[in-house]
Amino acid sequence: MAVRIGIGFGGWPFETLQPELLWDYTLRCEALGFDSLWLSDRIVSEKFNVEPLMAIATMASLTKNLKFGTSVLGLPLRNPTILAKQIASLDFLSNGRLLPAVGLGSENDREYESCGTHRSIRSGQTDEAIRIMRLLWSQDNVNFQGKYFSLRNISIQPKPVQKDLPPIWIGGRSEAALKRTARVGDGWLVSRASASDVGLGINKIKEYLKQYGRTGSIEEDHYGAILNFCFADSFNDAEILARPYLYPNSQDSDYRKFSILGRPENARNLIDSFIKAGATKFIARPCCPPEMMLEQLEILGQSILPYYH
Repeated sequence: MAVRIGIGFGGWPFETLQPELLWDYTLRCEALGFDSLWLSDRIVSEKFNVEPLMAIATMASLTKNLKFGTSVLGLPLRNPTILAKQIASLDFLSNGRLLPAVGLGSENDREYESCGTHRSIRSGQTDEAIRIMRLLWSQDNVNFQGKYFSLRNISIQPKPVQKDLPPIWIGGRSEAALKRTARVGDGWLVSRASASDVGLGINKIKEYLKQYGRTGSIEEDHYGAILNFCFADSFNDAEILARPYLYPNSQDSDYRKFSILGRPENARNLIDSFIKAGATKFIARPCCPPEMMLEQLEILGQSILPYYH
């Protein structure tokens, strides 16, 4: 199974609101040999946050090998037919470099209301939306009648160029997310989880796959984890730098168990523990002051990446 490491972040992690900073960062990710670059999704937010698919369209035009993912896209907030068209178009224009990971969205009721839906029905909408997108990517003249969406003789072009269609990864670590991954997903992407949590989650997904009659439907190398990172001369120094940029609501998890903190040579122990648990795809999330973004990227790319790519 091939281990791959990408970079991911939410919001706008740079010093100033200049688009060129994102373009330069993207080009450096490709030059260093990272597998992918992932953007989070927040439609309603007081914080600066670009829409991920729009940003990916530009980033893909600047690169040739770097893949691009969403970590994760709030699926119930979007019309599935429009989203299927957007993802298929991006996959075509990037020559098959799109990795859509989806989830239920935030816990903010106002975000759902502002997008014309309700949080109470997001689970059913998500399952139907995934089915619709796969149908539209693989067939023409699609008919679909669900509880939330209906299509009558609908086709979209272009179709995705990826041979097996863009794999839809499901985000989340709740029991419902594990079941959804087994029921309709092509992969699992989890954040704020320790290596033991990941191993337990993968085992549960495989049990649910059996229950849903989908044994073997998720490839062994389609399990991924998001890891924080911040390099410094010592663990304590790195923790001080990283703390303001760690997840604000992590009372239910110990960030030290999924964060690479300290000297680069110590990072492999943590990554290897996740690989042993069954994860092979990683999104490294920089947790550092904005002025250190490129420096931290260089350290990860030069000191860690060669061991795995």
